[in-house]
Amino acid sequence: MVKMRSIQRGFITLAALALIMVLTACSSEAQTGSDGKVQVTATTGMIADVAREVGGAYVDVTGLMGPGVDPHLYKASQGDIRKLEQASVILYNGLHLEGKMTDILEKMSNNKIVTAVTENIPVEELRSGKETGGTEYDPHVWFDVGHWIHATESIRDTLIKADPTHEEQYQAQAEEYLTQLKALDEEVRQQIQEIPEASRVLVTAHDAFGYFGQAYGMNVMGLQGISTAAEYGAKDVSELRDYLVENQIKAVFVESSVPAKAMEAIIAGAAEKGHTVTIGGELFSDAMGAEGTEEGTYIGMIRHNIQTIVEALK
Repeated sequence: MVKMRSIQRGFITLAALALIMVLTACSSEAQTGSDGKVQVTATTGMIADVAREVGGAYVDVTGLMGPGVDPHLYKASQGDIRKLEQASVILYNGLHLEGKMTDILEKMSNNKIVTAVTENIPVEELRSGKETGGTEYDPHVWFDVGHWIHATESIRDTLIKADPTHEEQYQAQAEEYLTQLKALDEEVRQQIQEIPEASRVLVTAHDAFGYFGQAYGMNVMGLQGISTAAEYGAKDVSELRDYLVENQIKAVFVESSVPAKAMEAIIAGAAEKGHTVTIGGELFSDAMGAEGTEEGTYIGMIRHNIQTIVEALK
């Protein structure tokens, strides 16, 4: 009987060791694709772009939201869910930018690496409360290049966690990209100086540029709140129209991911009051430009925006 128990214990031990080996193999298999690259799925184009810059040849990045897509209103498709399930690393913005998708992402964090790239931005530097018209934090952190430096560091650290073998390469590639971001931050500051102080007013469809205004010294106004899911009414339109007329603001801007209809109504309203307002250009707010174009990268997107703003307001 004692011998039988000993044999049973031996079988149990072997079974446990076999299970551990299977789980370890599965974990290793999930970490990389058939080509040996870390499989990364990012929610927004801005995040996907940074992941490619930092990850280089060691990652395969899939972005869910393409050009012209509004993340506030985005609903994950079955195809998106499959992309998330197949990834070993998921990168998302956080701060409620992805809306209801956040619940899905948090559940997936139980069996894979899931990172909100905004998690290391100091809380005291986030826009909230009276600044955003609500209780949630403003998620549009990428318009302050300084904040996006924090996001890049989070992406770097996540890739190192997923693939420590290539830590040295991730560190080097991140450092090179961070140098470019620091130069971009200074470039934006210098270009803003070309706009007369009285003209440094940026009016857009929704309040996506608050961090931009804080970082670079511009007064920013949006017809809608920080989320395009928020409704705007006739009062919002008339108040913004009156502001443009009273302050002799000559240009407003439309956004690539938001219909221009509302801004066109404000322009028409200002015209009825004898004040001419033009569309200063299209800005990229919640989505980048087309893939393969300069505006289809984070740095190119920021450069396009600042050049468009300066040309219209200087």
